[in-house]
Amino acid sequence: MPLAEFEALPVVAGDVVTAPTGAVVMKFGGTSVADVERIKAVAERLSRAREAGARVVGVLSAMGSTTDDLLDLAHEVSPTPHERELDMLASVGERVSCALAAMALIDRGHDAISLTGSQAGIVTDTTHGRAKIVEVRTRRIHDALDRAAIVLVAGFQGVSTASEVTTLGRGGSDTTAVALATALGADVCEIYTDVDGVYTADPRIVPAARKLPAVTYDEMLELASSGARVLQLRSVEFARNHSVPLHVRSSFSVGEGTWVVAEEDDRVLERAIISGVAHTTDETVYRVRGVSAAPLFAALADARVNVDTIVQTGDEIVLSASAEDHSATVRTLDQLDARWSVDAELGKVSVVGAGMKSHPGVAATAFGTLEAHGIEPVIVTTSPIKIAVHVRRDDVERAVRALHDAYGLGAGDALR
Repeated sequence: MPLAEFEALPVVAGDVVTAPTGAVVMKFGGTSVADVERIKAVAERLSRAREAGARVVGVLSAMGSTTDDLLDLAHEVSPTPHERELDMLASVGERVSCALAAMALIDRGHDAISLTGSQAGIVTDTTHGRAKIVEVRTRRIHDALDRAAIVLVAGFQGVSTASEVTTLGRGGSDTTAVALATALGADVCEIYTDVDGVYTADPRIVPAARKLPAVTYDEMLELASSGARVLQLRSVEFARNHSVPLHVRSSFSVGEGTWVVAEEDDRVLERAIISGVAHTTDETVYRVRGVSAAPLFAALADARVNVDTIVQTGDEIVLSASAEDHSATVRTLDQLDARWSVDAELGKVSVVGAGMKSHPGVAATAFGTLEAHGIEPVIVTTSPIKIAVHVRRDDVERAVRALHDAYGLGAGDALR
């Protein structure tokens, strides 16, 4: 899968881009701020970090299902909401969370300030709905931190180079947090969610799945692109490109979570052969003929379709894309006058692990296990640290459990 592209964060004239040591960025997802009591709990956690001596920046998502509710409201008003106005509307939820958290912190005796994405200096390109961050101007945040304030930044949003409000797409608050951590020179970016880390598989499907103490950036990228929903793909790539340590933690406990770090970090010194088994049923597979690869993928890129799997055999190109991009993909294929068919009844199961690069037999175990369980791979793709198979959707959960067992991922001593 082609990874999201980011420009480097440039130095802005007169702007400070490296904070004193001790800065921490703490991002809280929608379930973590779902109601007033949870917002108060988030304020308490931010307060404790500040009282421990950290320079604290909180990045908050919208409360619960607020963003979905706003988007539903937009589509009730208009069948095709204008992209600019949709961003104006969708950016509201995060501002509410930040303002409420700031109020709770002030009541606890702290200096606190809530900032919109634009006030925080998050500058993006001009694409509405899936904007990319091109610059972070941190002067206002530094000024607040220098007076010992806790800064609350609305996630998921910024201001474009054309001075318009933009949003960063699903999971964009993760990207906001990592970008701020990069620009501020933070010691760590903590991602608080409703799970306590990254697991060897989805615990809802595999009850024996284990929490991983650490994974590499590359492993997390493969897991995220393969269906693991703990972190947004773009945020992991941003963290890798700028060497920002990530700590995925639970909002509802104080225990250690999972660290996402560089391969040479001591926390991943004991290399896991296989780190996990991820899956997704939110992809659609297309088989395309009558158009060559270059114009096909150029047209899909222009339509902002994120393509995942690509396999070419002869004059047939097989590709997969997110189900939410189906309409755009169909329009693009029709405009190219291509001959194509679609298979929406496949799911993808991926075995991920940096250790497989130096351990033969990983593929043999995967395919032997699937055959033993009567599961037929329809499409197979690989990378140096991933084996991915598309199987019939009805077989996905069975494949996940079988592969998890085959690699002994439920037993701690079988991982290394």
